[in-house]
Amino acid sequence: MVSSKVLVIGQGYVGLPVAVRAVQVGHDVVGLDNDEQRVARLAAGDSFVEDVRSDELGQALASGRFAITTEQGAAEGFDVAVITVPTPLRDGLPDLTYIEIAARNLGPYVRPGALVVLESTTYPGTTEELMVPILEAGSGMKAGPDFHVAYSPERIDPGNQTWRFHNTPKVVGGIDADSLAIATAFYGSLVETVVPVQGCKEAELTKLLENTFRHVNVALVNELAAFANDLGIDVWASIDAASTKPFGYMRFTPGPGVGGHCLPIDPSYLSWRVKQSLGRTFRFVELANDVNEHMPDYVVSRLMLGLNRRRRALNGATLLLLGLSYKRNAGDARESPAIRVAELLIELGADVHGVDPHVPDWNGPLTGISRAELTAETLRSADAVVVLTDHDAFDYDLVAAEAPYVLDTRNRVARRDTVEIL
Repeated sequence: MVSSKVLVIGQGYVGLPVAVRAVQVGHDVVGLDNDEQRVARLAAGDSFVEDVRSDELGQALASGRFAITTEQGAAEGFDVAVITVPTPLRDGLPDLTYIEIAARNLGPYVRPGALVVLESTTYPGTTEELMVPILEAGSGMKAGPDFHVAYSPERIDPGNQTWRFHNTPKVVGGIDADSLAIATAFYGSLVETVVPVQGCKEAELTKLLENTFRHVNVALVNELAAFANDLGIDVWASIDAASTKPFGYMRFTPGPGVGGHCLPIDPSYLSWRVKQSLGRTFRFVELANDVNEHMPDYVVSRLMLGLNRRRRALNGATLLLLGLSYKRNAGDARESPAIRVAELLIELGADVHGVDPHVPDWNGPLTGISRAELTAETLRSADAVVVLTDHDAFDYDLVAAEAPYVLDTRNRVARRDTVEIL
């Protein structure tokens, strides 16, 4: 595909990697975001996204082909627009407000032959039933005959050093054959492999299938871990043994819950769509939601029992939590189960301290947690240490040697009398 003017709406964990990669392969790129502080930080070459190093961002800016702005007028003359805005749940219901705003702002700038791609995770039908009418109303043109529309689900895995943006296959679905061909050509300039599917709904469902699959299987091992503990069985040993089977099995491990934008949210989009359109309940998703949402409560109950066995009360105890992001070796704390664990412990009267070298901004839901460093002194002074996110940066040998009691929800600390696993 020849060099194009690419507009990427949203400069977060999804949009910034798309924008920087587009610059790297020769496109002229505008990154549009309504957060002035974020834009100022990125424009200064300071990346907050693990998958885009600050030096990579600096090189993209130095090329003269990358501008980051809050000005809607910068959309003028785009060839390709990629929408990567949040799609949260509000009171258990999908909130597509950001998609609506992005499409409404973009509509007047759509010109004949342009391509608009939605990457935000959502329920099947959003692209054609919600976004397209807004774009048509704003542009005065018809999607298909006049301009092109596609959906391509994001597959960013924060902190994954093996599967990055450029070598992760990209699924693409268009509203018609021309839209699919143009979107395939665009993404073919960015990534090694493009996977075309027959329509936008199939592409939208692909994303939800991927995350629902993981959500359900994580719930399975989470519930199994609780039962195995009550039965006196080492569930981790069984998982390791089952993982030796070369076929018919995929390894999933338990933990304190699920976090990030994907697992706690995306399956609920699918469940909501099934209920709204078909009047039926997606039972696997509902059950998985119930299991995974209650894992923080289970962790707290296990910690309370562990302290009781050591003649300590949770109320007034000094607790050190290791890892507050939702994912190992990443700094994204969105929907992190570790934060929910901390909130429950604080409500029960514990003095909660946290250690996480990957989370730079200690604000928002983390404000009630005192920041600490992982040292022998902080370990010895804690009544209990809880491993919630197993960053590789942690010295687990030091934890095993110095902590008086450890509840390890990730099975990273060497087994000894003072260490209890989930």
